[in-house]
Amino acid sequence: MKSIGARLSLWYAAAATGTLACLFVAGYYLLQGYLIHGLDLLNQTEFEQIRAHLGPDYRQLSPAVINARIRQTTNYASVLFYIDIRRHGHGSIFFSSNLKGRSIPDLKGKSRYTIQWRPHALLRVGEYLLPPYDVIVATPSTQVDGMMEGYAEVCAALLALMLGMSSAIGFGLSRIALRPVRLIRETASRIGSDNLSERIPVPEVRDEIADLARLLNAMFDRIEGSFRNVRRFAADASHELKTPLSLARLHAEKLLASGALNAEGEEGLQTLLEELSRLTHTIDDLLFLSRAEARSISIDLAPRDPAPLLAAFHADAQVLAEHRGLTVAFHHEGEGLAVCEPRWLRRVLLNLFSNAVHASPPGAAIRLESYVNAQVWHVSIEDEGPGVPVADQARIFDRFVRLRPTQGGDLEGTGLGLAICRGIIELHHGRIWVESGRDGRGLRAVFELPAVPAPPRPIVRGHAAQPAPST
Repeated sequence: MKSIGARLSLWYAAAATGTLACLFVAGYYLLQGYLIHGLDLLNQTEFEQIRAHLGPDYRQLSPAVINARIRQTTNYASVLFYIDIRRHGHGSIFFSSNLKGRSIPDLKGKSRYTIQWRPHALLRVGEYLLPPYDVIVATPSTQVDGMMEGYAEVCAALLALMLGMSSAIGFGLSRIALRPVRLIRETASRIGSDNLSERIPVPEVRDEIADLARLLNAMFDRIEGSFRNVRRFAADASHELKTPLSLARLHAEKLLASGALNAEGEEGLQTLLEELSRLTHTIDDLLFLSRAEARSISIDLAPRDPAPLLAAFHADAQVLAEHRGLTVAFHHEGEGLAVCEPRWLRRVLLNLFSNAVHASPPGAAIRLESYVNAQVWHVSIEDEGPGVPVADQARIFDRFVRLRPTQGGDLEGTGLGLAICRGIIELHHGRIWVESGRDGRGLRAVFELPAVPAPPRPIVRGHAAQPAPST
């Protein structure tokens, strides 16, 4: 079992039921012993009554006199007792009428024992010395066995009930006991690189759970400090590098415009300017990501109709696609207002579409689909390229991740485009992901943003036509 709560419930149920079973077993033998002891007391009482009827001169009595003195008494008790009186060296000299001339078996060395008298009858036997006689008194113990069987049945039913109740109680107790653990899990799952300030509530009780919460909070404090230092370094380094790069670019452009270089020098300087431009762009992206993760970028979020944004982007997307010999299939439906900032979302759409263009083979189609309702705006861009393995789809939005396509070759870019897309979407309180395309072919990039219902359209009431004047 993977659940600690299930294991605790099972252990509690097993412990409670096992303990009750041990108590029932002990009670079984104790009750059986008490009942058998009660039969022995009954036999003892019957023997005392027989001795009282025999009188103090029993040693001088003949068998006939003994029979005359106790016959009536034994007949009255024949339903409950079996009487067998023996004299040493002469055998049995008296039988109760219910014995019908049969002797009660004698177990050597035992004065109290149980025997099988008939196929379905047990006798509890007591042997008492009354020199020169041995008085054997027996009483049926079948009722004791029936009572013990009933006890066993009741115990089995109670054990089954105990197992069910203890399982339910154990589950409830485990839910209560593990509630702080669930709270820790839920809080820890919410803490991420964009939410490092949240901490796990520490229970007031100073126990192992509270110690674990304090330990995790201390660990999150260290992680938050490390992330803060890394973000500060990335932002500071990006900001400080922009000035020398701008100066180097200006000097290179000035040198190139002077015309003092030969053809080979101008070509090398052009290459240098291209690399400086690429490096500047990378630094700008890193600076944007640092600010986005620190939530220091303010965007104008407001309910807007996504249809004009998509229509304008579709026109630009067709130009990009035709340049590479591709086609664009566009579809938008639904009514609602997306809570967004068009300028930032255009950057997301352009980045996702550019990736789809680079991944698609000549003649392929790229599908841009969108629908909006009162809760969400859903946009997907799907290509017909080689796709991305499922194992790599989860990390495709990490920084500097450049996955190799299936057909070979390196992906273009710095590996920051999708990370920037994720940062922008998260600033819009949305989510973004990728998945395999239709029939497992290609890659589909999807993002969703919050939306609100569209305002009701004004009702235009027509005016009744006026009849023409008669002439």
